[in-house]
Amino acid sequence: MPDGAATMTTPQVTPTEIIHVNTRTIACDGGDGPLGHPRVFLRIPQDKVMCPYCSRLYILNPGADHDSGH
Repeated sequence: MPDGAATMTTPQVTPTEIIHVNTRTIACDGGDGPLGHPRVFLRIPQDKVMCPYCSRLYILNPGADHDSGH
């Protein structure tokens, strides 16, 4: 997946769930076990990112650390 592909949000898509996080790198699998989707790792470049599979919206909490990742 090209850099930034999952960082864009589409205005006409309503998030199915909003999750507040404290780290810029998150993993999303849809949360429904075998009925979910393949696990994807998303990077939050500024303040939020939407999962391209399930439309969960991950919002970085104010004051969250700038993790370096790998």
